[in-house]
Amino acid sequence: MAKLEWDKQGEKQYELGVDHGVLYRYDATSQKWKGVAWNGLISVSESPDGAEENELWADNIKYGGIRSAEKFSGSIEAYMYPDEFEACDGLATPVKGMTIGQQKREPFCLSYRTMIGNDMNPEAGYRLHLVYNATCSPSEKSYETVNDSPDAITFSWDFDTTPINVVGYKPTSHISINSTDFTTTAEQEKFKALEDILYGVNADATNNTEASDPWLPMPDYIINTVFAGL
Repeated sequence: MAKLEWDKQGEKQYELGVDHGVLYRYDATSQKWKGVAWNGLISVSESPDGAEENELWADNIKYGGIRSAEKFSGSIEAYMYPDEFEACDGLATPVKGMTIGQQKREPFCLSYRTMIGNDMNPEAGYRLHLVYNATCSPSEKSYETVNDSPDAITFSWDFDTTPINVVGYKPTSHISINSTDFTTTAEQEKFKALEDILYGVNADATNNTEASDPWLPMPDYIINTVFAGL
């Protein structure tokens, strides 16, 4: 093994930003998590919890340690949210234009991107984040008078998740996929196929492509179908 080198050209990476937010709600008819664009997304904070060590002691020394299960939670901040998110925020619409609160909070899924750059290319790629089976808590909303330095109201929500099964691995609520790891043409085609599922496809008569609605596949489907052979 050659001697280690630090700060080699093109290897000084960083991650920033958040965009391409998509909210997914379960559709009983298609039995899929159908997606809508989330405009005005400001930030998504990931706050994993758990995995705390329970120390075991014997013979007056530390004998070992057992770690608790890990939980995935976080928060969302946005200038606005899709209409479909109201049911996730405990709102119902009995008649057009009217909402009532303190209702059942529906589960949702979420996807978003964070950009990856380096010293050679500030737009080297991005990381796709997929969050499954989340529910959000009530949040504070502050309305202020318009003054000489007005600012738009921001909304925020804390969310918790319930992990879903992944064959061969422990259950999880969050996966991420790094676009810069897909270097060959075949790998990039598979990555694009995943994005076509997540974001949908417009009909294109020239390429004989039919329109498809956005939906969120489960991790097993991504691993065994979309990325099969990688």
